Amino acid sequence: MRHGEVENPDGVLYGRLPGYHLSELGRRMADRVGEHLASRDIVHVGASPLERAQETAEPIAKAHGLDIATDRRLIEAENVFQGKTFGIGDGALRRPANWKHVVNPFKPSWGEPYIDQVVRMTGALEAAKDAARGHEAVLVSHQLPIWIVRSYVEKRRLWHDPRRRQCTLASLTTFTYRGDKIVSVGYSEPALDLVPAHLRAGAKPAKGAGKAYGA
Repeated sequence: MRHGEVENPDGVLYGRLPGYHLSELGRRMADRVGEHLASRDIVHVGASPLERAQETAEPIAKAHGLDIATDRRLIEAENVFQGKTFGIGDGALRRPANWKHVVNPFKPSWGEPYIDQVVRMTGALEAAKDAARGHEAVLVSHQLPIWIVRSYVEKRRLWHDPRRRQCTLASLTTFTYRGDKIVSVGYSEPALDLVPAHLRAGAKPAKGAGKAYGA
C-alpha cells in the first residue's frame, strides 16, 4: 500500500525527512483502506519507518489486532533533492547546480539506484510472505519503491516517466504468491474518490501543481 496524503504546505520534496505526517485527508484515506481490508485474512502488517507510512498502517493493524512491524527496507527512495522544491514549472532544471544530478535518468543519478530499491523491496516482500504464509500481509511503503518493484516483477525496464506510475495515494498493489513464486500482480484504489484529481495515476499536472514532493 502507498501511504495517504501528507501535510506539506510548503511543497517540499520531503523524501526521508522526519516530521511529515498525514493530513486530515490522508487519515481519511487510511481509514477508508482499513475498512476496505477489515474482512481480509491479514495476519501481518509492516510499514516504512517514516511517520506517514506508520500512520497509514495504523487503521489496518488495529482492525486485525496486530502490531505494526517496522521494516526499513520499505522506506522512501533516497534523493539528493530532499528538503527542496523540485517540480513541474518551478525552474529546477534550469539551475546549473542541479545539472550534475540529472545526467543519468537510467540509474538514476539523483538518488538511490533503481536496482538497490529492487533488492530491498523484494527482501521486504519475501519476509512478509514468510510471516503470513497461507494468509495475507499488508506492507505500507512509498510510490517510487512500490512502482520499481512492480516493474521488476512484471519485467519492465526500471527507468520510466514518473507521470506514468500507476500508484495513487492509498492505493493497493497486490503480489500473489503460489509457494515462493509471485504468480500475479494486481492494483486497486479503494480511496480513489478522496484523491485530488491532479494526484491520480496518469493525471497531467498543471504548472505549479503535482510537484514531486516525495511519496
